[in-house]
Amino acid sequence: MHAGDTARLAEDLHRRATSGNRLIVGLAGPPGAGKSTIAEGLRRHLGHECAIVPMDGFHLANTLIEGTELRARKGAIDTFDVGGYLSLLARLRLNEEDVIYAPTYRRGLEEPIAASIAVPRSTGIVITEGNYLLADEGPWGRVRSYLDEAWFVELAAETRISRLIQRHVDSGMDPAAAEAWAQGPDEANARYVEATKASADLIITCP
Repeated sequence: MHAGDTARLAEDLHRRATSGNRLIVGLAGPPGAGKSTIAEGLRRHLGHECAIVPMDGFHLANTLIEGTELRARKGAIDTFDVGGYLSLLARLRLNEEDVIYAPTYRRGLEEPIAASIAVPRSTGIVITEGNYLLADEGPWGRVRSYLDEAWFVELAAETRISRLIQRHVDSGMDPAAAEAWAQGPDEANARYVEATKASADLIITCP
């Protein structure tokens, strides 16, 4: 499916959410593929009935990984608090609290920010997006059990890498370092994520 069909996807989610049961939809895909853009597009169509909860809010803080070999691989699957993410998904699934607070990730600061997204009990649709939602490595394999659907967002590699380089520059990296990171750690993560695509319910191709 093409990313231009966001309105139709949103309409379908809206119809299904009217049953009173919360829908949790996961958007997986490699770094820079357009997951956040698709999620924001869905929210624009769905309005207050939709909340976005990014997996990136569970990045390990820089103070934890600085001086370790994880720092050179920030963004790899083992640089996230998967237990915390699973706990949040379980709470979102149960939907027994008046408000659930979720973390987000601040680009530029390059750190997670706790309790910065509010998801009221009345929120019928939760979009969670991140690289590793379809991974089956260790506890990551439990993520899929909390999702009603999992979609995979893809983008041509040349365009994706170009966008990643610009993202890193905008976050304060010099251009050479940005290109090295996009072609190095980011691309290693992208290859890992690409191997999980077969588990998706739907594949969305971004222009």
